[in-house]
Amino acid sequence: MAERRVNVGWPEGLHARPASIFVRAAMAAGVPVTIAKADGVPVNAASMLAVLSLGAQSGQEVVLAATADGADAALDRLAKLVSEGLDELPETV
Repeated sequence: MAERRVNVGWPEGLHARPASIFVRAAMAAGVPVTIAKADGVPVNAASMLAVLSLGAQSGQEVVLAATADGADAALDRLAKLVSEGLDELPETV
């Protein structure tokens, strides 16, 4: 299983607009991805309700994970998005 641990870079945390950006990026990743707070229960990263239910705050560590082929590249891109608080998924890392 591929995994990335990153701190949430959006000032407002992983809520509303940032959660929407992240969920769209997770759906576009091409592999099933989960997200969890550090030591928390993983949820489907492509589900808006699941991501909002995490209540991840700015600076809080989250864990992104996937097991499919291509997981490393997808997680690298998603980790960059989350850690830098970007407005869209980066094309490359």
